[in-house]
Amino acid sequence: MKQSQLFTKTQKNAPKDETSVNAQLLIRGGFVDKLMAGVYTILPLGWRVMKKIEQIIREEMNAIGGEELYMPSLHPKENWIRTGRWETMDDLYKVKDKSEREFALGSTHEEVISPLVKKFVNSYKDLPFAAYQFQNKFRMELRAKSGLLRGREFVMKDLYSFHISQEDLDEYYEKAKQAYKNVFDRAGIGDKTFLTFASGGSFSKYSHEFQTLTSAGEDVIYICEKCGLAVNREIKTETPVCPDCRGGKFREEKAVETGNIFKLGTKYSAPFDLTVANEKGEKIPVIMGCYGIGLQRLAGTIVEIHRDEKGIIWPESVAPFQAHLVSLGKNEEAEKIYDDLQKNGVEVLFDDRDDVSAGAKFADADLIGIPRRIVVSEKSLAAGGAEVKKRSEKKAEIVKIKDIVKSIKAQKS
Repeated sequence: MKQSQLFTKTQKNAPKDETSVNAQLLIRGGFVDKLMAGVYTILPLGWRVMKKIEQIIREEMNAIGGEELYMPSLHPKENWIRTGRWETMDDLYKVKDKSEREFALGSTHEEVISPLVKKFVNSYKDLPFAAYQFQNKFRMELRAKSGLLRGREFVMKDLYSFHISQEDLDEYYEKAKQAYKNVFDRAGIGDKTFLTFASGGSFSKYSHEFQTLTSAGEDVIYICEKCGLAVNREIKTETPVCPDCRGGKFREEKAVETGNIFKLGTKYSAPFDLTVANEKGEKIPVIMGCYGIGLQRLAGTIVEIHRDEKGIIWPESVAPFQAHLVSLGKNEEAEKIYDDLQKNGVEVLFDDRDDVSAGAKFADADLIGIPRRIVVSEKSLAAGGAEVKKRSEKKAEIVKIKDIVKSIKAQKS
């Protein structure tokens, strides 16, 4: 993509009412635009990041047998009444049409997936299975003040699993734990993300969160210094020692919840009479699990961790482009490099703007945070090629024009 054709622009300053670092940098870099508190438009650069995150998650969900589908955001009131959440869920958006019929804007999808599965599953032979989606969620968030970390409308991946027995759910739950670890490792935050014990779901003593350490986090967690597992604040008083290794001291850290997994039991299958016939022909309730990751929150968390005073430093796996080609003055060599990179499958943003100073181009490159910068100038050409530098490093090297593609691919691998 040529930067001169990108309709969005970088900004020197973020909106004055935006206090979170992740939103400030994403707005200034042209990744998102703030429509109102907790609601953001994802711009072309941000959309590329979101699709990279989505694909990482998709691959890991597919690897544990997830089947992708897409469910509606507009839900009938009746389904929410059946589960008892129409009155008890305080962050649920409710809307009426002209006939006074009421609906919910989906904040989660148990009320949709359970009756859906009932239409297709009736025998123990149909289980286990799991289905997931990427879908907009709506939550009446009264404290939408942390940028992309706390939104009123956002995209979530929610996976639901369905089982004949508790043992089968337990086995799948462990697979989901590992899949989540894989997601966070691949997204570049695995070393700062901890499996965290939370107060239990409906079918177990504990549920689990994945909490990522950052000063921007609104949660407090306590990490076991012996085994690395953690507990959240709500169960710390009743859990003086690590519930896993039964030893080790806790250290306190600020964190943001980047994922959660629950053993739901029959909480959302029973209201819809979601049952299957077992081997004896007896009707038994289906046991469920659910597993969520918010994509905007994950993107915001990555920015909070991977940044410096100049801007974002995207991990390779989620960066909008692999290379940022910067031309200082018009020259044929920059165009040749751009063509070669594209022909060889390297995602490249080409700063071909001829009305922007060198200093402004460098500042934009640092702010946008693409992993590698390639600068073509009279000076670099005189030195024998182009100047190549990683965003995370200060030192650049001169690479011959004919070796640029090979150099970028070698750095990626």
